[in-house]
Formats: sequence, C-alpha cells, structure tokens
Amino acid sequence: MNDGDQIAALSVSENGDLPGRLWAFDEFSTNEDSSTADLATGLISLGFIRAALRRRAWLWCAAAAIGLLAGLGLFIKVPPAYQASTSLLITNYPDEQAGDAALDNQAIAQSRTVAGDALRALGLRQSVTKFIGDYTVAVVTNRVLLITVKATSSEAAVREANALASAFLTFQANQLQTEDQLVGASLQRQITQAQQNINAISKQIYQLSVQPASPVQQAQLRSLRTESTQANAALTALRQANLTNQATMQENTIMVVKGSRVLDAAAPIPKSRLKLRVIYAVTGLIAGLALGVGIVVLQALVSDRLRRRDDVARALGAPVKLSVGKVRLSRWPFRRGLQAASGADIGRIVKHLADVAAGNLHRPPALAVVPVDNPQVAALSLVSLAVTSAQQGGMQVVLADLCSGTPAAQLLGATDPGVHTVSVNDTDLVVVVPQPDDVVPAGPLSPLALANEALAAAYAPADLLLTLAPLDPSLGAEHLATWATGVVAVVTAGQCSEMRIHAVGEMIRLAGLPLISAVLVGADKTDESLGVADSSSPADSVGLGLGR
Repeated sequence: MNDGDQIAALSVSENGDLPGRLWAFDEFSTNEDSSTADLATGLISLGFIRAALRRRAWLWCAAAAIGLLAGLGLFIKVPPAYQASTSLLITNYPDEQAGDAALDNQAIAQSRTVAGDALRALGLRQSVTKFIGDYTVAVVTNRVLLITVKATSSEAAVREANALASAFLTFQANQLQTEDQLVGASLQRQITQAQQNINAISKQIYQLSVQPASPVQQAQLRSLRTESTQANAALTALRQANLTNQATMQENTIMVVKGSRVLDAAAPIPKSRLKLRVIYAVTGLIAGLALGVGIVVLQALVSDRLRRRDDVARALGAPVKLSVGKVRLSRWPFRRGLQAASGADIGRIVKHLADVAAGNLHRPPALAVVPVDNPQVAALSLVSLAVTSAQQGGMQVVLADLCSGTPAAQLLGATDPGVHTVSVNDTDLVVVVPQPDDVVPAGPLSPLALANEALAAAYAPADLLLTLAPLDPSLGAEHLATWATGVVAVVTAGQCSEMRIHAVGEMIRLAGLPLISAVLVGADKTDESLGVADSSSPADSVGLGLGR
C-alpha cells in the first residue's frame, strides 16, 4: 500500500463513514462551552500555595534578607531614642478625691502650659506639640506620677525630665497660691461689703436721731439699731472666718507644696544596643518575609500559568501520561548537547515517546512532538529517541525539525536547509530541515510532497518518522497531518497560559490528528492530580483510536 492509500485508509472507514476521531471532534464542538468553562477550576489549594512558595523561595528569602538589612540600616541611620524617667510624689488637698486628683495631676503634667514652661527653662526652640509627644506621664498610684522622656541622647533626656518635673511642681505651687489669693480676695470683698452695710445703717441712725422725737421715729431707730447689731455680728463672724480660712489655706498650701517633690531624680533608662539592634533586624526580617511571601502568593493567585497535571490535561484536552521534574539541559563542563540526554528525566520522556510510536497503527510510525513552549527539552528528547532507535533497534530514522532555529537538527550537526544524512556514533540518521521561506512545509505523508524527490527518497525506506513541530495559531496546524499520524505535546509547567495550551490542543484536533498524550516538564513534586482530561473531552476517544 503506498502513501496515498495509507492516507485514504486513515481518512475513510470501511462503511464509508468518517473515522471515529472526527466524530469525537464533532462531539467536542457541542461540549466546547462546558469544557472551556472548566479550564480554571481546581487551581487554588493549600498545596498549590506551598508549591508556589517552594518554587520561588529565592524571592521571599531575598525579600527577608533585604528587610533584615533595611532594619539594620535604619538602626544605624535613625538610632532609637534615649529615654529617661523621673517620679514625683504628690500631696493632695485633704478634702480632694484621691482618684480625681491623680487624673488631674496627670492632665496638668501633659498640658501645653507645663510643656511650654519646661521648654523655656531649657532654652529650646521646639514645638510644644512635638515636645508633648516626646514624653509620657503615667499614674503609678494616687500620689505618684512617672514622667518618661525620649530624646536624642541620655543627657538631653535627663535634662528634659528634670525640667518637666520642676515645671510641674512650680505650676502646682503657683496654682495653689493663686487659689489662696482668689479665695482671700473673695472673703475680703464680703467683709468690705458688710462694713459698707454697717456704715450705711449708722448713717441712717444718725439722720433719724437729729429729727424731732415721735413714735414713728423711735420705732425706726430701734429697728435700725437692731439691724446694726446684727450687721456688726455678721462682720465679726466674717472677719473671724477670713482669719481661720486664711490660716487653714496657708497651712494646706504649705503642706501640699512642701509635700510634693521629686521622688526619684531623672535618670536614663538602661538599654542594650545589641538587643535593640536585634529587635530592628528581626522586625525588618519579618516585614521583608511577609512582603515577599505576599508577593509570591498574590502572583500565584492571579497567574493563569498552569502547573498541575489535571489543569494541563483539562486545557489541552488530552491526558498527561508522563510528568517529569525540572530538566537541566546542560551542566557545563560535564554534560552538554546530546550528553545531557543521559539524564533520568530525558530517558523517561524518550521511553514514553518510544511507546507511543510503537503503538501507532500507521506503518511506518510517524510521530510529531509539539513543544507548547520551550522546544529545547522536546528537541533533545526527540533526537535521543532517533539515535536510540537507530542504534539499538537498527531502524532507519528520519528526523524533521520544523522549529525556528532548528534546535534538534543542531544537536546532530545539521544546520543548512535540506535533507541531510548525519552520522552519530557510527549510526546514520536522516535529518530534514525545511527552507526558511517555507512557512508551512508539507511532509512526506502528502502526495504534494512527492515533488520533493530528496524527502520522498529519504522517507521511502524509513522505519520511523519523527517530527519536531511547534504550532502557531496564526498559521494553523493543517500541515502537521502531512508529517505525522499521532501527536504528543510537551508542556513546561508554569510557562504557558491555559489559553495557549488550549489553543494548541484545538489546532491539533482541527488538523484531524490524534493528540495521544502530553508530557509535563517541571511538574511539582506535591502535585497529586492524575492528569486525566474530562470524560467529555475528545482526547480520550482520539487517543484510544490511534495510540496508546
């Protein structure tokens, strides 16, 4: 059976109907909306966040280190304020409530008046509001106040604390003396008013006494004399009360003023610079760590880059039958080029591709590997499969590299366009590199490709056709059917958006090719998903039709 017959056999079934894979594609079209709606499900979990933090540990570790350095730098550039404290012993008036007096004293010590007096005593030209913010007054007991001051040096803190204590005691003494003076002045006004009243009564008595005697005149005189006696008695009582009050107030004032004093002189509060440096450093470390972790988590939550097997399978519409860890393509000077294929992960990919090619019903097997993002891993795996098949299986292998930059062909030393025979370890391979201007090159499975005699001649005796074929949504994938009868997609975790992966799967199905499986490179170790597409997806029916 020639190539054209093989293509016809793949295009129409025995009863003349469309092949099962096209019916499956038709079913997929009806369920496209529901499948697309499920693309973003199941992306966020605690394991997902842990994996994101582990992947980008360098970022939040760097943020924590920067925070640590920033904390130390802040300690050096803006050193913490020095503190000094002083305590005052306050004597309150006997008839004053102790709790109210303590709160009054606290408010007075924190008033603008006391703060201004302290600033004037210190000779500082500083804002009173700012100065009030630099000290605190705490009520220790009903009779003890604790004043704590912050300043740029211990000496300044001690001076300011002493000035505040002195200003408070001076203000208290002045306030008591002023109150005494006001009370004394009030009593003196009352005495003066009583004396004036007596004088007025005496004047009235004198005026009545010089008038002719009459019963009315005598009655008025008796009334005025009684009123004068009462007024003199009241004046005597006021004078006695004034004398007693002045003595009592003077005694209380002296008791309060003399009893209120500095209990403990201002002294700097001891502190450890090492401890403060550690506190600054730890605070910066925690702040930087929180910022770094927040950035990583936020980026992970808003990113549409897929990493889980289930998410990739759902977006691609094909099962992820193999996932490997992060692949290192070179470890200079130990492994470079084809030597990197000796890695365990590349070996697993090669084994999977060999199983897919062996299960292909088309003879000779024609397998296309579509790198969805980075073609390097796919190129190395495909070249390794070609070399292994030629060396160990004795097969005649044709390798076509349709990638820009021809990464697979370069691994074999073929850089010029055309059909080349290369030798690797005494084994010959045929490498096909399309012309640069051939945007969608036709492969040997198309009758139109028979015009390319070199390609037809190379493919005729071949036992295996391997093609590295990236897809561009602007060009489509119809040409892929002329190079392969089965497709395996290679996806790098975290490199592509779900839209890009979904578009690649759609292009392969639109080309009428089975998307047999996907290989996920750089999968998270904590990923416990199976990588199986939804049952409504066409991938299952397509994969079962022409591949394993």
